[in-house]
Amino acid sequence: MKKSYRFFLIITLVFMVITANAQLADSVKRDSTPNAVKIKYTLNKPGTYLPPVILVSYGVLSFVVTPIRHVDYYFKERIARSDPNYSSKIDDYLQIAPGVLVYGLNLVGIEGKNKFVDRTALLALSAAILTITDGTKYLAHRKRPYGTDPLSFPSGHTGAAFVAAEFLAQEYAEKSPLYGVLGYTLASTTGVLRLYGKAHWFSDCVAGAGIGILSTKLAYVIYPYIRGKLTHKDKYGRSTMIMPTYQDGVPGLSFAMQL
Repeated sequence: MKKSYRFFLIITLVFMVITANAQLADSVKRDSTPNAVKIKYTLNKPGTYLPPVILVSYGVLSFVVTPIRHVDYYFKERIARSDPNYSSKIDDYLQIAPGVLVYGLNLVGIEGKNKFVDRTALLALSAAILTITDGTKYLAHRKRPYGTDPLSFPSGHTGAAFVAAEFLAQEYAEKSPLYGVLGYTLASTTGVLRLYGKAHWFSDCVAGAGIGILSTKLAYVIYPYIRGKLTHKDKYGRSTMIMPTYQDGVPGLSFAMQL
């Protein structure tokens, strides 16, 4: 697993702890009760999958379509001339900014679509799906712009940033489309900074963006089924529930059954 993915998953867990401890006891109890996932936002309509599929396709085609590959070289040359000495690690933190906003907004009382446990499980599932692209790097075996290693395609930072951006859109765009715009702006900035940091080609970042969006969309499709299996009623009508816990620094699972 790449460093950026590990960082992203660790931050997800940190958000869980900070948010739970920052709220009053009764608020935490209420917000930690799993809520039925609402898969109704327009981002989940079939047509909304087309943009990220196009982004991923563009990245893949860069391996075989010469004009697309030339765009990569164009951006590399332009950046080399305009900012040859650029160096910053801000993209390491900017990639998680949209996710931070989700928890920050909830913390100040602006509730999103799902409660704490559900939204955190959705974010963790999205990040887990994204890690599948780690194997893609080894299959693609593309060298970075300055040949530091052959793990350039796709961009993991950009993927993580767009996972978080889509997460913000899914949770808050029903309240205002500006939340989605802000999330995608932050994610796009992460991709641009990866170019300026000479860590990726343009097509790497484009593909990473598409994979990140699809990862979160897929999580919002899969999670209701997982949620239904973990929280359901048995043949006697008794409710059972399995949910993640974090106590005294130790993550785990709790099981409850109505007697």
